[in-house]
Amino acid sequence: MTAIVAVETTPESPVWNDPGRDTDTRVSALIEAMTLEEKIAQLYGVWVGASEDGGQVAPHQHDMEEAVDLEGLLPSGLGQLTRPFGTAPVDPALGALSLLRTQQNIASANRFGIPAVAHEECLAGFATWKATAYPVPLSWGATFDPGLIRRMAAAIGRDMRSVGVHQGLAPVLDVTRDARWGRVEETIGEDPYLVGTVATAYVQGLQSADVIATLKHFVGYSASRAGRNLAPVSVGPRERADVLLPPFEMAVREGGARSVMSAYNDNDGVPAAADEELLTGLLRDTWGFDGTVVADYFGIAFLKVLHGIAGDWAGAAGAALHAGVDVELPTVKTFGAPLVEAVTSGRVPESVVDRALRRVLTDKARLGLLDPDWTPVPAALTGADLSDPDVLRGTVDLDTPENRELAREVAEQAVVLLSNDGTLPLDRPRRIALVGPNAEQPTAVLGCYSFPLHVGVHHPEVPLGLELPTLRDAVAREFPDAEITVARGTGVDDGDTSDIEDAVRAAGEADVVIAVLGDRAGLFGRGTSGEGCDAESLELPGAQQQLLDALLDAGTPVVTVLLAGRPYALGRAVQEAAALVQSFFPGVEGTGALAGVLSGRTNPSGRLPVSVPRGPGAQPTSYLGAPLAQASDVSNIDPTAAFGFGHGLSYTSFAWSDLLVDEKETGTDGEFRLEFTVRNTGQRQGTEVVQLYLHDPVAPVVQPVQRLVGYTRVPLAPGEARRVRVTVPADLASFTGRDGRRVVEAGDLELRLSASSADARLTASVTLTGPDRQVDHTRRFHAVFEQETEPDD
Repeated sequence: MTAIVAVETTPESPVWNDPGRDTDTRVSALIEAMTLEEKIAQLYGVWVGASEDGGQVAPHQHDMEEAVDLEGLLPSGLGQLTRPFGTAPVDPALGALSLLRTQQNIASANRFGIPAVAHEECLAGFATWKATAYPVPLSWGATFDPGLIRRMAAAIGRDMRSVGVHQGLAPVLDVTRDARWGRVEETIGEDPYLVGTVATAYVQGLQSADVIATLKHFVGYSASRAGRNLAPVSVGPRERADVLLPPFEMAVREGGARSVMSAYNDNDGVPAAADEELLTGLLRDTWGFDGTVVADYFGIAFLKVLHGIAGDWAGAAGAALHAGVDVELPTVKTFGAPLVEAVTSGRVPESVVDRALRRVLTDKARLGLLDPDWTPVPAALTGADLSDPDVLRGTVDLDTPENRELAREVAEQAVVLLSNDGTLPLDRPRRIALVGPNAEQPTAVLGCYSFPLHVGVHHPEVPLGLELPTLRDAVAREFPDAEITVARGTGVDDGDTSDIEDAVRAAGEADVVIAVLGDRAGLFGRGTSGEGCDAESLELPGAQQQLLDALLDAGTPVVTVLLAGRPYALGRAVQEAAALVQSFFPGVEGTGALAGVLSGRTNPSGRLPVSVPRGPGAQPTSYLGAPLAQASDVSNIDPTAAFGFGHGLSYTSFAWSDLLVDEKETGTDGEFRLEFTVRNTGQRQGTEVVQLYLHDPVAPVVQPVQRLVGYTRVPLAPGEARRVRVTVPADLASFTGRDGRRVVEAGDLELRLSASSADARLTASVTLTGPDRQVDHTRRFHAVFEQETEPDD
């Protein structure tokens, strides 16, 4: 067996190896013992790829960076290993063995025996070969179910930790501001409260497995001009404070997030990675964040090459360190020799290096990486014979039945039924025409940060590593007696119309048409959705709208199914389609989830995390718009959504009634208590999603017409009623005033209990009294919901 070396302890063992000492004492002693080169080595990563035969990792060669001499770096130590599993396809067990051997080498090469922190992407599951690909974050938002996302994240974290990974680069807390932005699929939605609650749950789940969650991108990245990736941002201080920052506040305070990633963008000319007011003044001094700030990949170098605020690499390193960035990712560039020279020459004070180092070493201490009994052997390889890689191959399962069940649950809860004329659920149709570019595309369920589409596309000779049934496969299983005719019609974005006639012919011969449209996820122009795949308009890509219109003209009922990474304008289909079903890249179990909704096996309960536009060109829009953002007689552009934020239908019906308000007035430090009844008036079990919106009619600064301040899922059997009680703290009415301070102001409010942002069912008119009250990041974030089943009449 391969010998495994652990750090030995003796009566004279150094303070930093003594777990009986407090962390600060251990870290301080270690910093004092380090040379400048050893300190700085802890502040950068090296991008590596695990060996296919279980040997040590090899540095990854990226076109933005020079080759790295890993062995030459190791005597000084190493802070991070970048994506050892997520750089090339590698068997999970052999990847774990490769990482083990590399960590052993790193620890034995430096004076202090310190291993590296290994990080990976985990935006829609552990982004490695053969690991479960879960639904993308936009689907998390569609569930309106933080508890479910917490369980999913815990499963992801357990898989990562089991093979030796310490940090995950997720979740994304950017609030969707312009649906043309390619990374909308990575966001949780267009509402900061929904984003904050779901992302916080993800953080809690991931960190429950002792994997550090990394909040990204801090802050403003999603508010770029024209929805272009890595473009300038010019949000005002109130938009930043009231829309973009609250999810991060919540995830830091309630989620206990241990890492934050600085964003690429500048805001009004100040790059986030060099913004001391943001990364130190707000994040640390005000919010009390004590974890590490890591740079987005190449983000520190961008201070020189893109932003132009530094004239050389040392200047970029100094600017980032001064601002509060602690770790350079993905690989060493500015924090290497340039930073050593800058500190030695006096350009950068060693104190800022020590400050960052303290945070990095604190994380390593918390992870047990400074302990004398640290071992590089991860849980998945404990007790295994490490001498024979061939025996190890295939012994680690990262796509277990339990993972698949969780993926199925998330996918099912995330399906949104936008419209339905009664055609759904389908009643045993004899002939189905399955039409569209995504009908037989296995990867149509995956987002751009899934391993097959992020990395696997560069290795076409390697199998996907996952079972990905197509929608055609799922529909065939769901309707075994039906005759299914498949017609492509057109590609996702090739503009080819030559097959539309065949699709129309198939439609004319069928009892029902299932039109499967949407996106192809990819990176930097290789897809229609994903990082660097921004859209000029929200028209369906390619000739898909032309195909859809031709199918509508055929006369057969058309059920439109969207597998997409963003919402699209659907033209005539909004009124003319028999049904519209929206799914946002639902992962490995997604086609089965969709087929279950089509058949009625599953009663849909998903709600829109982003509005579906009526027209393709009215961007940027959001339900959070102020009065001037609404339709008016002085503009010919109507931004009204076809389906508003929070919208979603069911196969049953719900009645809301009997609203009671305990006190219609309370102080600016008080709370309101409401209660009402929700009843399932249909014939089958279903879940209503109660959404609480706040409308503030008069304020010293312009407010959105309404904003979400709470929600809860209410599952109900046929005929069942529940009394729902909600306590609404006055803090939820706070906003950022003209002086930049957050305030709860006396005055009248409306609390709208709604089925969506466009469907208020019950409204309580209430009043806040007393003096205006200033609040901060310690304010109450949540309305508290309680449910009690009502007795039968």
